Amino acid sequence: MNKSYENAIRYKLESPDIIQSDVLDPIEYKYHGKQDIDITIQQPEYTSVCPMTGLPDYGCITVTYRPDQKIIELKSFKYYLLQYRNVGIFYEHLVNRILNDLVSALLPKWLKVTGDFTSRGGVTSSVTVEYKGEK
Repeated sequence: MNKSYENAIRYKLESPDIIQSDVLDPIEYKYHGKQDIDITIQQPEYTSVCPMTGLPDYGCITVTYRPDQKIIELKSFKYYLLQYRNVGIFYEHLVNRILNDLVSALLPKWLKVTGDFTSRGGVTSSVTVEYKGEK
């Protein structure tokens, strides 16, 4: 078997431009101004593709935030993340994109996004970005 498999399999990578943040559905936080809470959401089955190889990337996306007036409806967040399935995106760009889209939708007091990605070539990656709110 001398055939090179490097070019044998073709993957169609989608651009991050296809991600629609308007699927995120903010809902009213009824305890706004009364008490602060921290909310943690995990998606342990996140997947996208490596923009260099087209091979699948898997990981756990964790979002922790302190809402102001809005919280995210969880089904809308699930559908938002599912859009990344065939998107070629680097981990570092992914967490920043998720952070920016959630901050735009929610205007939270504080928000942090962490991506913990499974091993690729024996190397694991964890990437975190944080929004500290308007001063």
